[in-house]
Amino acid sequence: MPEFTVRYAKKSELDRVNEIRYQVNRVHSNGRPDIFRDDFCDEMKNIVYKVFENEYSDVIVAVNGDTICGFATVEYIVKEKSPYGLQRKFYRIAEFGVDENFRRMGVATKLINFCKQEAKNRGFDRLELDVWEFNEGAMKFYDSVGFKTYREYKEMNI
Repeated sequence: MPEFTVRYAKKSELDRVNEIRYQVNRVHSNGRPDIFRDDFCDEMKNIVYKVFENEYSDVIVAVNGDTICGFATVEYIVKEKSPYGLQRKFYRIAEFGVDENFRRMGVATKLINFCKQEAKNRGFDRLELDVWEFNEGAMKFYDSVGFKTYREYKEMNI
């Protein structure tokens, strides 16, 4: 089994991150073609560069040697108290993916563990993410590493 290390991405690695993001995009466009575009346009490619440059977000990579095998984009969120709720502070995993050639090798678990530790280091006491119901593999994985559902979105076709 290969060894993987997890760290913050370098700007020069973002093209490779986009290759994996494209794989994730295909999972979504195949799972919900009524919602997701099947192309990976320049605007979509540029998102990871904006995340990289933003002080309230980061790009994290899992690496085997010189090969990037997986990634996460994360956001540091503070929602102020409102008429509806209390102040909330959380570490949000916005995007997450493992190259299809490295799945089921522990890459995703290493990425999640890194995110958990970094969240603690930054003073957050919770991780949040969302996952589409059609992505059963991802749902099972997130459940297996300790995520719990606290909200659901429902839809009805009419």
